Amino acid sequence: MYITVSSLSILFEDPFWIGLYERESNGHYEVCKITFGAEPKDYEVYDFMLKNWNRLRFSPSIEVAMIAEKSMNPKRVQRLVNKQIKNVGIGTKAQQALKLQQEQGKLERKSRSREQREEEKQLQFEMRQKKRKEKHRGH
Repeated sequence: MYITVSSLSILFEDPFWIGLYERESNGHYEVCKITFGAEPKDYEVYDFMLKNWNRLRFSPSIEVAMIAEKSMNPKRVQRLVNKQIKNVGIGTKAQQALKLQQEQGKLERKSRSREQREEEKQLQFEMRQKKRKEKHRGH
């Protein structure tokens, strides 16, 4: 049986408010970082999630151990929920996933800029060759 767990945490990361949307499904963990400007209201977060759900960019999935489903005492569940609400830090899995996403973005930027540099060099070379040929054309 497959279990899907997801959570959205709103945190203040100087100077912006951010949202961390974490989802775990079928043994794969993914996280998405959403940057808000000012402190968002509940209805603004809900509206944002409804309108921009398909535009969210999740990190590459990380393999995690499957969660075993077992019934828990409702009071214990409530205590765990309150504990998670009070927890202000970013989970280590979330940090790892965001770091992985950042590294992949950096590699993509490097490859794009390298290609642009090579194209620019090729264009400069062609311009020099053309100018050189035009100088010798009249003689």
